[in-house]
Amino acid sequence: MSGLVTTLIILGIVVVLALYVWATYNSLVTLRVRVDEAWSDISVQLKRRADLIPNIVEAVKGYASHEKGVFDSVTQARAETISASSPGEAAVAEGHMQSALKSIFAVAEAYPQLQASQNFLQLQSELVDTENKIQASRRFYNGGVREFNTKLQIFPNNIFSKMFGFSAREFFEVENLAAISEPPRIQF
Repeated sequence: MSGLVTTLIILGIVVVLALYVWATYNSLVTLRVRVDEAWSDISVQLKRRADLIPNIVEAVKGYASHEKGVFDSVTQARAETISASSPGEAAVAEGHMQSALKSIFAVAEAYPQLQASQNFLQLQSELVDTENKIQASRRFYNGGVREFNTKLQIFPNNIFSKMFGFSAREFFEVENLAAISEPPRIQF
């Protein structure tokens, strides 16, 4: 009889452990998918902004064609944004994009005709909306990364997460915080 009790206790412990591992694995997969989805949202918004940039450049270029350096920096920042494949690369590109946008809108301020252009005003409005969506997507992503990384690091999850090949994710933090501490001024 004692052998049966011992077997049942061992079987119970194995079942509880298996259920714990199963629940931990599924929760880590769920969080990983949520982080991937949030990164995808950021990518979509960065792409949307990158698609707006050529239109804004063209609108400003029509009035300020002699500002070639500004247009080149915006084009280069746009290319960096599009080619970024990780949060770290995107963060660096984000800092460059913010600086470039500040430059182009500083140039635009010198041209009252441009400021009154309906096309430019619409592009400006779309850019503001996109910037707000990027900020919201970034907050959602970083929240998901925080939750995922925390779950990976707590004991005993850290043992199982390593066994299953889960690794911590990178936050989307802008490298040069001063570059984005103030949004680009686009009020005319």
